[in-house]
Amino acid sequence: MAKSKVKTAWVCTECGFDSPKWFGQCPACKAYNTMKEFKLETESTNRFTRAESSHKTSPQALAGTSDVLDLSEIKAEASPRILIGFSELERALGGGFVPGSVVLIGGDPGIGKSTLLLQSMCKMTALGQSCLYASGEESPTQVALRAQRLEVDTKGLKFISEIQLEKIEAVIQEVNPQWVVVDSIQTVFSDDLSAAPGSVSQVRECAARLTRLAKREGIGVIFVGHVTKEGTMAGPRVLEHMVDTVLYFEGDSESNFRILRAVKNRFGSVNEIGVFGMTEKGLRGVRNPSALFLAERREGVSGSVTFINLEGTRPILIEIQALVDKSMLPNPKRLTVGLDSQRLTMLLAILHRHVNLATYDQDVFLNAVGGIKISETASDLAVLASIVSSMTNRPIPSKTAIFGEVGLGGEIRPVSRGQERIREGAKLGFTRIIVPLKNKATKSIDGVEVIGVDNLREAIKTIFYTSDSE
Repeated sequence: MAKSKVKTAWVCTECGFDSPKWFGQCPACKAYNTMKEFKLETESTNRFTRAESSHKTSPQALAGTSDVLDLSEIKAEASPRILIGFSELERALGGGFVPGSVVLIGGDPGIGKSTLLLQSMCKMTALGQSCLYASGEESPTQVALRAQRLEVDTKGLKFISEIQLEKIEAVIQEVNPQWVVVDSIQTVFSDDLSAAPGSVSQVRECAARLTRLAKREGIGVIFVGHVTKEGTMAGPRVLEHMVDTVLYFEGDSESNFRILRAVKNRFGSVNEIGVFGMTEKGLRGVRNPSALFLAERREGVSGSVTFINLEGTRPILIEIQALVDKSMLPNPKRLTVGLDSQRLTMLLAILHRHVNLATYDQDVFLNAVGGIKISETASDLAVLASIVSSMTNRPIPSKTAIFGEVGLGGEIRPVSRGQERIREGAKLGFTRIIVPLKNKATKSIDGVEVIGVDNLREAIKTIFYTSDSE
C-alpha cells in the first residue's frame, strides 16, 4: 500500500479559495478571518485510478471516453428531453430534463431547493422513471413529513439518508436509478480523504466521482449546493465547471415568489428563468410573470416606471422604483436592490452632463420590485426616467413602458429583441412605449403608441412633457 503524505492548506470558508499560507483577508472574495486550516492527504498513486479500479473499470475522463475520434464522423443527435409537467423548471433547464446530465442547484437556506426537487422526483417517478433521493441533511421522517405537507405521491421514490460517498455509490449500483438527487454535495465525504465534510478537497472529489459515475452509466444527477453570503456557490469554483447545468434560486425567503435562473447550460440557453410562487403545497409555476410583478403597482406615484426586461428569451415587465432625497451626509448614499450600483454612478454622471440635473447632494435609492435581479443595460433609460420622476415629483403615466441603453454621450442605443419587448408590453395593455429610435418598427400595433428617441434629452422631454395626463 502506497504511503500517504499530509500537507496543510488554508481554505476560505466563504468562496473556497485555497492557499499554502494564511491570509487575514481572502485574496479572492476579500472577506476577513475566513481562512481555515485543512489537512490534505496526497498519495503516490493516482487517487482517481484507485477509485475507478474499485469499480473494475479503467480510468476515464468526465465525458466518459478516452478514445481518439474523428469529429466529422460523430453523429450529432439532439438530446432527448423528459417533460414532467413542471413548465417553469423545464424552461430554466432549456426545455426539460436531459438523461445523463449533471445539474447543480444553489440558493439561500429555506428558499425551496429541497421542496422543488422532491416535487420533481415525485413527478418523475409517476412517469415511470427510477429515482433515488440521497439526503445528508434530513432524516427520512423529515422528508416524509414534507412530502405529506406537499401532498405528493412518493410511491416508488427510493430514499437514503447518507453522507458517505462509498455507501451512496454502492446504493446507486444496487438500485440502478435513472435519476439521483444529492442533497447536498457539501455534506458528502469520502473515506479516501482525511479532510472534513464540506472542505474544498471533499467537495471536489465527491462531485468528480459522482459525475464520472453519471457519465459512465448514463444516470442523471442533481446536486444541491450551498451558497455564501455573497450569493455565490460555496466550495471550489471547479464544481460549477464539472456539471452540465447550474441553476440559482433567487428571491427573498420572506416573499412568496421565487426565481430559478440558469447561469450555465450545455443543453440550452443561459439566463433563462423560471418563476414560482411558494404555496402551502409547495412551489407552483407562474404562467404570466409580468402580471405578477406589476400586480401591486400604484398609479400616480412619482419615481415608479415600468421596464420591459428580457430574461433569456422571455420578455418580462418589471417595476423600477427610485427615491431621490436631500442628503444630510458629506457623501450621499447610492443604494440599489436588484440593479448594478456601479452603473448607477455612471448614469447619474450622464444625467448631470446631458440633462443638467445634479444629484451630488442627493441620496439615490433604486429598487427592482419583486426580488428579480436586472443585469442588462437595456434598463438604463428606465432607471434615469424613474430618478427624474422622483427628483421633479412628476409621476410617469401607468400605461407607459420604457427600455433602452444610454451611452456616455447621452445617445440612446438599441437593444436586442426590441420587437418582442414591444409585443409583450402591448399584450399587457400598455398604450405608450418609449424605445430607442432604431428599435422602432415600421409596422404599428393597434392601440399602442411606440415612440423612438435618439438621445437622453429628447427621451426626458418625451416622457415628461409630451405625455397625456391620466
